[in-house]
Order: sequence, then C-alpha cells, then structure tokens
Amino acid sequence: MEANESKLIRPHFKVVQIVDGDGLIVENISTKEQEEVRIYGIDAPELKLSNKLLKDERELNLPAQFLIELGNKSLNFMLQVVRPDDKVTLVQETRNMVDSYGRTLAYVILEDSKSVGEVLIENGFAKPYSKVYCDDLPKYQMLSLKAKSEKKGLFLFTDTF
Repeated sequence: MEANESKLIRPHFKVVQIVDGDGLIVENISTKEQEEVRIYGIDAPELKLSNKLLKDERELNLPAQFLIELGNKSLNFMLQVVRPDDKVTLVQETRNMVDSYGRTLAYVILEDSKSVGEVLIENGFAKPYSKVYCDDLPKYQMLSLKAKSEKKGLFLFTDTF
C-alpha cells in the first residue's frame, strides 16, 4: 500500500466475521461498534445467487455454479489469511470511504503489516477491481498478471473469473 496524505488510518479493530473473499465485519475494540468492510481494489467470485453473480456469468461465459465454487475457494483462502478475533488496522482513501451499499471501503492490514487484499491478489484468489479506483490498483493488476501466469489460486481452474 502506497503512503499518501489522503489516507485515514484507523487502528484498533478486530475481525468479527469473514463475509466472503473480499469482505469482512470488524469491530472497534474500544467502542464495540461493528462495520462491514469491502476490501479496496479486489473482487472475488460470489458465494450465492445474486444479480452480481448473474452479471459475472454473462460477462465471463462461465456457469454460475462454477463461479460459486470459485467463490468458496476464495473464501477458504481468506479464512487462512485472516481469522475472527485477529487484530487489524483499516486504512481508507479519503476520496472513497464507502461503496454504493454503504460498506466501509478499506485496506485491511494485519498485525504483521501485510495487506489482506494484496495477499489474496498475489495468490490468485481475488482479481483487481477497477470499478472503484484505489491507489494500489496498478500494483494489484501487476500481481494478478503474475498469479495468472503462474497458475496460482483460482487461475488453476480458469483464466478468468
């Protein structure tokens, strides 16, 4: 994650639940307030039938059931990277703080300083998401190309997801 003055650093959160391969619910350790976080710059396949899944099915020419299987693989990898009760820091870009569903947009940084999104992308379990720009998008695109060329993660099963 690039350092930039237009970032808001929010430490002192713990993970409550992993929602899917690109989202989780966190709790502020002090206030106990919970919020759903959509990780900046990444997209993982859906876990259940939804409008987004049907759109992906049409655009990618892949069956919905196959995409759901990929979504479950992404979720399982996410659960290896971050677990409930892990302490995390949220880093937000001030120009994009929430998505169209009201979820917090943030980089999720683990205690060892690794970015969850970056780990998912470099291991091929998520792809760069360009519909909402983030500062790390160019880096994510390069990491994704490398994961694809090395057939990592979901790229073992398909060239596109």
